[in-house]
Amino acid sequence: MSTQTFYITGTDTDAGKTWVTAECLKALSVNGRKAVGMKPIASGCEMSSDGLRNDDALKLITASSISLPYALINPITLREPTAPEIAAKHDGITISLEPVLNAYRLVKTEAEIILVEGVGGWLAPLSDTLDQADLVSALDCRVIFVVGLKLGCINHARLTERALKEDGIDCAGWIAAGTDPDLLFAEEYFEALQRCMTTPFLGQVFAGKPAQLDGFVALLTSELT
Repeated sequence: MSTQTFYITGTDTDAGKTWVTAECLKALSVNGRKAVGMKPIASGCEMSSDGLRNDDALKLITASSISLPYALINPITLREPTAPEIAAKHDGITISLEPVLNAYRLVKTEAEIILVEGVGGWLAPLSDTLDQADLVSALDCRVIFVVGLKLGCINHARLTERALKEDGIDCAGWIAAGTDPDLLFAEEYFEALQRCMTTPFLGQVFAGKPAQLDGFVALLTSELT
C-alpha cells in the first residue's frame, strides 16, 4: 500500500496540534481514507489497567479510521507532563528513533495516510541529541504546522515558518486553530496571518464550528491520485 505521511508540528505548546490532527483524521475518514494518527513520543502519560496511556494519543486513536494497537500509536510513553527530554530523564529512558521507526513501519502497512503529531513547538528537542527535524528526516515526510490563534501568534507563526525553511523542511502548509475563544480582534489576527505567511493555508478549526479543512483534504487527494 502506498502511504502518505505528514508530520504535524505547532507554533508552541498548546497550539492545538492534537485538536487539529484529530479533526484532519475525521475529515479523511469522511472521505473514505484509511487514516491513522500517531503520537510517537508522549509525556504526561498516566497508568491504567492497560499500562501507561496518553490522553492525546487516545484522542488520535478515536479519530482514526482504522484501529491499531496502542503501542504502535504511542511507542514512547513518558510519565511526567513536561518536555520529553526532561520527562525521559526522570523515567530513566533515553529517547531514540528506533522504537518510533519500528512502530511507524508497521502502521505504514495498514494505513493510506499517517498523521504524526510532534511535541510542543517545532524547535522543542526530543532529546539532548535529537531534534524533531531528525525524526522528520527519518520518516521522509512533509510537515504541516498548526498556528494557535492567541496573543503572540503572528510572531510565533513567522518564527516557525522561518525555522522550518532554515531546516530545509518541505512544508505543505499551515492550519489555524482557535485556541483562545476570548482573543480580541481574532478575525484581524487571522487575516494578518494569511497576509504574512508564505506557505499555503490549508484550513481552520474553531470551537463550536464545523472544521474547515478543504485545503488539507484537497492536498491529500491530489497527492494520492
